[in-house]
Amino acid sequence: MAPHSAALRVESLGFAVGGITILHDVDLEVPSGEMIGVIGPNGAGKTTLFNMISGIHRPTAGKVLLDGRDITGDSIHQRARAGLGRTFQTSNLFPGLSVLENVRLAAQRELGGNLSVLRFPRWRDEATTIARQHLAQVDLADRMDVPAGGLSHGDKRKLEIAVLLAMKPSVILLDEPMAGVSRADVPGLSEVIRRMHREHGCTVLMVEHHIDVVMDLVERVAVLHQGTILALDSPEAIMANPTVQSAYLGTAA
Repeated sequence: MAPHSAALRVESLGFAVGGITILHDVDLEVPSGEMIGVIGPNGAGKTTLFNMISGIHRPTAGKVLLDGRDITGDSIHQRARAGLGRTFQTSNLFPGLSVLENVRLAAQRELGGNLSVLRFPRWRDEATTIARQHLAQVDLADRMDVPAGGLSHGDKRKLEIAVLLAMKPSVILLDEPMAGVSRADVPGLSEVIRRMHREHGCTVLMVEHHIDVVMDLVERVAVLHQGTILALDSPEAIMANPTVQSAYLGTAA
């Protein structure tokens, strides 16, 4: 694979703090349009990896490339403007604003507007049209006027995806999208993620503890173990890999 064919690429990525190595020699590339899942036991470094990619922390070794450009030294906002979007394990919404206003604000900022849209909303403008379209795509068209803080965990995750889509990212990091979501809401949220990937052509890297969700959604799975990539393969091959079974699934090799 050519060096610049990956939408997202990390090379020899490492992170150490206080003499403790959390990540080391992580190499991973996500081709444009592909969805890759990242699994691993607690403490494997999954959230740290996402923090390195999104710019919350700077790696102590290696680099991060977005569409072939080195973004290792870029700020969070610079990465967002370059097309990198992320959801978090905990909700990152404006709970007092309506569902529509949350997405409309994101769309307005993408169009070059500012926070004045909160004081002077124009319900027929371009940002509102975009917001309505994305809310329909995540099955929240009938909840537009509900305060975001009043949504279920599952619907909050859907709203976060709509907010991301309004910002037009080319690469999306989904950090445990099923966290806190009721079992009944998991299938609907999974379908929204599948639709987002299929209809928008987004490149997706997803960390998720629900193994069945990962195996159903992604094209390949990366197993992070003790701070480095243990294996990267199709879901079927990962589940059959004896090394993965021993290190992650807790069964004998």
